[in-house]
Amino acid sequence: MLDTERGGEPLRHLESRLLLAEARRAVPEAFDSQGRLLSPVAGKWVQPPAWFKAISPVDGSVLAELPLLGAAQVAAGVEQAAAEFAPWAARPLDDRARTVAEAVVLLHSHRDLLVRILAWDIGKTLPTASNDVDRCLAGIAWYLEQMGRMIDGRKPLGLVSNIASWNYPFSVLLLNVLVQSLAGNSVIAKIPTQGGGVSLTLAFALLRRAGLPVSLVGGRGRDLSEALVGHSHIAGVAFIGGRANGGEVHRRLRDTDKRYALEMEGVNAYAITHFTDWDGLGEQIRAGFDFGKQRCTAYTRWVVEKSLVPKFVRTYVDTVSTLRVGNPVVGAHVDFGPLISPSKVQELRTLIEEARAQGTQVLHQGMLAEDAFSARQERGAYLPPVLLFGVPRDSELYLREPFGPVDVLVSVDSEEELLREANVSNGALVASVATDDPELARRIAERLHAFKVGINALRSRGDREESFGGRGGSWAGAFVGGIHLVRAFTDGPHPMEGNWPA
Repeated sequence: MLDTERGGEPLRHLESRLLLAEARRAVPEAFDSQGRLLSPVAGKWVQPPAWFKAISPVDGSVLAELPLLGAAQVAAGVEQAAAEFAPWAARPLDDRARTVAEAVVLLHSHRDLLVRILAWDIGKTLPTASNDVDRCLAGIAWYLEQMGRMIDGRKPLGLVSNIASWNYPFSVLLLNVLVQSLAGNSVIAKIPTQGGGVSLTLAFALLRRAGLPVSLVGGRGRDLSEALVGHSHIAGVAFIGGRANGGEVHRRLRDTDKRYALEMEGVNAYAITHFTDWDGLGEQIRAGFDFGKQRCTAYTRWVVEKSLVPKFVRTYVDTVSTLRVGNPVVGAHVDFGPLISPSKVQELRTLIEEARAQGTQVLHQGMLAEDAFSARQERGAYLPPVLLFGVPRDSELYLREPFGPVDVLVSVDSEEELLREANVSNGALVASVATDDPELARRIAERLHAFKVGINALRSRGDREESFGGRGGSWAGAFVGGIHLVRAFTDGPHPMEGNWPA
């Protein structure tokens, strides 16, 4: 472990500094003379009036400085990005595909650098960061093979705006950008405020080198929303985030002719009744902690038949007690690292303490892996798993997705109560039921208010040809995934599947 200092700077921060220096050598055009990142807009690198610090959740070090653009700059950027649409859309699909393929080659050539920076950027373990980047690369390779049949008889929309959460910047956001541009659109995206901006800027630099009409802007959401959602040059909006912000975006779009696909949060529930395969469930519980449950498809609500609660708790505790939580880049094996920021950890700790004050029981409180940290490093962003029982119905932990490793157990006495408690969030992206009775499984699955429902299995977003969407308040607009992602941001004869306003 390193605990000495050089020039007042802890040596444990030097690894991220060296990584950024490597990035500057790889894509020097993305940096100004002082080593601060710029915004790629319509083929030019834009100098912002100010920057904001990209602080790594791994150890609290400053990874880089990202551009903080103002509303007027982004509005001008939207107009410039929109001007790239017509010449790009006029190019034959084969020509566009060659350009996208060139971008993929560049991404492959810098793949290891992107993975390492992504791990520091948002706190993913190296295997999890590798999976994020590799799913993007595999996904766009599949679309390059399939796009001909998908886009037959369809036309691109224009400029598509992407506002996404920070947790999957490659396998979700960058893949969407690549598919949208392959379909003939020009694209503009916003750097997620909480993280991922460093690795995304480097990736967009490579896409610009290949000649793709993609732009990336950084700034405060409240300053940029008018330009990225309401501007007349925006033809479509892809949004991934919480219900409050997503609801505001939906209100702005639902009475316009703009295309949109808005993915919003929901509480994903796992219902358990008449069940005996506890070893199998334990494997699912363990797998569900990938990236500390900082996923839109994480299961954080366990609705369990009352007689099975003791067996569930024993299975849960035995499984989760083996998870190792610590620094994801120091070399020691860990199952997941930090949450996105110390403030997120504090938010969850506050909610847990408020619930405890109202009678909630903490059935399990995990520990950090002490050997998986550098000496004296900042640990404020780390939170081990927690299982709660008896959470009050008016608690945020009862009604909302925690977006972290905090699970809620609910005991029920009947099938109707099980369904009511599993459907508490007015729609979800995924849900599951565990039972030994196939007919009961079918009956419950049909009444779970989620887009994807698993039977004795977890569900996820899926890759390539698998569609993805949400029910109720968890989604608005066109579904995505496979051919649906192409149809969402092109015009043509086929009807679009989606969750539309009544």
